[in-house]
Amino acid sequence: MTIVHLLERNAKLYGEETALVEINPEQPETRRLTWHEYELVEPTHRVRHYRREITWAVFDEKANRLANMLRQNGIGKGKKVAILLMNCIDWLPIYFGILKTGALAVPLNFRYSSDEIDYCLELAEADVLIFGTEFIGRVEAVADKLQKRCTLIYLGAGCPAFADDYNDLISECSGTFPACTLEESDDAAIYFSSGTTGFPKAILHNHESLIHACRVEQAHHGQTREDCFLCIPPLYHTGAKMHWFGSLLAGSKAVILKGTQAANILQVASEEKCTIVWLLVPWAQDILGALDRGDVRLEDYDLSRWRLMHIGAQPVPQSLIRRWLEYFPDQQYDTNYGLSESIGPGAVHLGVENVHKVGAIGIPGYGWEVKIVTPEGDEVAQGAVGELCLKGPGVMTCYYRDEAATAATLKDGWLYTGDMAMQDEDGFIYLVDRKKDVIITGGENLYPVQIENFLAAHPKVKDVAVIGLPDARLGEIATAIIAVKEGMTCTQEEIDTFCLELPRYKRPRKVIFADVPRNPTGKIEKPKLRKMYGAEGLVDSQNKS
Repeated sequence: MTIVHLLERNAKLYGEETALVEINPEQPETRRLTWHEYELVEPTHRVRHYRREITWAVFDEKANRLANMLRQNGIGKGKKVAILLMNCIDWLPIYFGILKTGALAVPLNFRYSSDEIDYCLELAEADVLIFGTEFIGRVEAVADKLQKRCTLIYLGAGCPAFADDYNDLISECSGTFPACTLEESDDAAIYFSSGTTGFPKAILHNHESLIHACRVEQAHHGQTREDCFLCIPPLYHTGAKMHWFGSLLAGSKAVILKGTQAANILQVASEEKCTIVWLLVPWAQDILGALDRGDVRLEDYDLSRWRLMHIGAQPVPQSLIRRWLEYFPDQQYDTNYGLSESIGPGAVHLGVENVHKVGAIGIPGYGWEVKIVTPEGDEVAQGAVGELCLKGPGVMTCYYRDEAATAATLKDGWLYTGDMAMQDEDGFIYLVDRKKDVIITGGENLYPVQIENFLAAHPKVKDVAVIGLPDARLGEIATAIIAVKEGMTCTQEEIDTFCLELPRYKRPRKVIFADVPRNPTGKIEKPKLRKMYGAEGLVDSQNKS
C-alpha cells in the first residue's frame, strides 16, 4: 500500500465529506468562489475571512487531472516534478497527482532565492517546475537556465510569458486515472535539508517512507474520522505533511491556515472545531504572550474540542509547556523529533502519557530504533552524551547524487543524525545540541540548547539562541542572542544575575538583544547568526573569566 492508495480509498468511501479547508484571515470573505472548474463547498457557518474547501472526491479528481496532464507530456516513473507554492488548497492535490504518475515530487522551500531554486532543480534533475504567483520574479530571473532543463508551469492568475498556464493544461484532462501500480520500494519524493548547517542536500525517499509516516502519526496521536487537524507550517517540509498523513490515514478533515497570528490560530481552531494543532515554539510563545497581555481571551473562543497540542522541529523549553498547560490544562501534549532524512517527525516522541517528562524529546517512535554513540560508533553509557542514531522504515534511501554525504550519514542501516543526545535512567532521550553547534570554550564542551532552555525560563525572554563567537584566550565564548517579550526591557546585568545558577563555564559571556531568526519550520538559523555577529572579530573575555 502507498499513500496514493489511501487517497483513492478515501475518495471512494468518504467522497462527499470535507477533506481540506483553506483559510486566509488576511483576505476578506467572498460569498461564492470557484476553484478552476469546480464550485467550492460553502461553509455552513459564518466566517469573517477567506475560506474554501474541497471534498475527498474533488481532491482525488484534481490529482487525477494533473496526473493525466503530466502523463500526456511524458512524465512518468523516475521523472521529477518540483513544487514551489505557498500553503494553499492546491498544494496536496498537486503532490498526489505527481505521485500517481510514478514520478517523484520535489517540494521547494518558499524562501529560496533565484540561485537556490536553480541549484535545487539542477541537483534533483527536475523535469517540471510548478510555481505560484509569489515566485514569478524569482523564477523569471533564472528562467533562461531553467527552460533548458525543465518545463515551467504557472498556477495562478496572469500567467507570465515564460511559463505554461496550469489551468489551461489540465482543463481538458480526464478526472479519472488508472489505478496506481506503485510499490512501497518505488522512489517517491526528494526533499531538501533545511540548510541550517550548510547548503541544502537532496534527500531521496521511497513510498515505504511515506506510508510509514502515516502509521507513525496515527499510532502516536490516535487520529479518527472525528478529528480535525489544523495545519500551519509549510507543506514543502516533511513535518507539516507527515503530521497531516495521520488525517489521510483516518480519512478526516484538515484545515490549512495561512498566517501565524495568535488570535487567528485561536479563532480558526474555534470555528472549525479543530482537535489537533501542531505548533512551532515561536507560535506557542506568541499565543501565551497574547494571553498574558490580555490581547486575546480564552472565553471568546470555543476550544472544547482541541484535545492535542504538539510541537516539533526544535528543542522545546520546559517552561513553555508548563505555562501552556496552565492555560490549557485539559489538553494532551506531545513533542515530536525527526529529520527530513527520517521522513520528518515521529522517530522519537514524548508520548501524550509522559507529560511528566517534559524537556525530553522522548522514546523511540512507532517502528523506530534508537542508539546514542561515540565518535567511534560505540554506544555510550547511560547518561553520557553522544550522537543520536535512528533506524527504521522511514530512513531515507540516500542523499541524491551525493555518495560521500550518504556514506557519512548512513552506516549499516543507521541514520547518523548529527544531533547530540543523552538518555536518562528511564530510557527518555534528551536532545543536547547539533554536533556542529557544540561550543568549545577553554577546553570544555558547551551545548547551546542546554543554555537556551535555561534562558528561556527568564520571564522577560521571548526567544533565545546561543552561538559560539571567537575569543583570543578561550577559543570560543558562548554568546546569547535574546529577543525580549513585547512591552518589556531587559539588560545584560539582569541576564548575568539570572545565569548565576548556571555553572560558571556555561554562563554566556556576551549578550546581544536582537531578533532570533528562524526558518519556516522553526529552527534557529545559526549560520546566519554566526555570519551576522562573528564578523565582529575576537571578543575580549578577560573581564568575565
